[in-house]
Amino acid sequence: MTLFKQFALGAALALAFTAVQAEALTGTLKKIKDTGSMTVGYRESSIPFSYLDGNGKPIGYAMELCGKIVDAVKADLQMPNLKVNYAPVTSSNRIPLLENGTIDLECGSTTNSVARQKQVAFGPTYFVINVTAAVKKDSGINDFAQLGGKTIVTTSGTTSVPLLKKYEKTKDLDFKEIYGKDHAESFLLMADGRAVAFVMDDILLAGQIANSKDPAAYKILPGSLRSEPYSMMLRKDDPEFKALVDKTIDGVMKSGAINQIYAKWFTSAIPPKGINLNFAETAAIKEAFAHPNDKGVE
Repeated sequence: MTLFKQFALGAALALAFTAVQAEALTGTLKKIKDTGSMTVGYRESSIPFSYLDGNGKPIGYAMELCGKIVDAVKADLQMPNLKVNYAPVTSSNRIPLLENGTIDLECGSTTNSVARQKQVAFGPTYFVINVTAAVKKDSGINDFAQLGGKTIVTTSGTTSVPLLKKYEKTKDLDFKEIYGKDHAESFLLMADGRAVAFVMDDILLAGQIANSKDPAAYKILPGSLRSEPYSMMLRKDDPEFKALVDKTIDGVMKSGAINQIYAKWFTSAIPPKGINLNFAETAAIKEAFAHPNDKGVE
């Protein structure tokens, strides 16, 4: 066989392999292969998970982990020049935008719950939070029981909403609830006095306080409505993409690289203001890293 024939045969086999590979793809990976692009959903103010830096670029702990997934997609599909788009999402529209194909992966501060698993799928847990409240230090409020009869704010579309309803009913309290479109707006409603407390995940409260004009003016209540796991969201019933996500994040955790990434965003100075949240790994977070899983909270 001549060199030319060997080259032609090799090229033909490569094209055939690529065609078979393309036909075998399903779900999100097929969509990405067919369109030549992938869209990552990010949050604008979920510090330090997913937020905008001083130049309007989405950054954060969740964004860095999702970057590992993007790299894995490029390698798996043999698309080093894959076009990666970024789209802002909110607590209210993140699931619809994932389901309708606007985004392919949501990277933020999303709780993995059994209820949400009926609509979407999740990668391995990358953080564990406690749902609590931030108040002004001079408010005189030291626990949830003192919030009865007062106006409180939380972010629309978050798990804090049903938790508040349940707590209100169980404790026979009466809250007046108002809602912010995102965490920044919710914090502002509390800071401006239109609400006495902002109920949200402890780390997100810590992020808002650290980036406020006067961090010393606020405190986080010691009580907790519930502990919740965070992870990235992907479309439901997409086993091929789910397997790639799990393998990628499992690898980051089992290699120990997760500890360096965590330290970068939670115990080091972060942009844009160079503030250190000083939020060390808790026992629950260490457990999640040691035994990667996608179990949702009830």
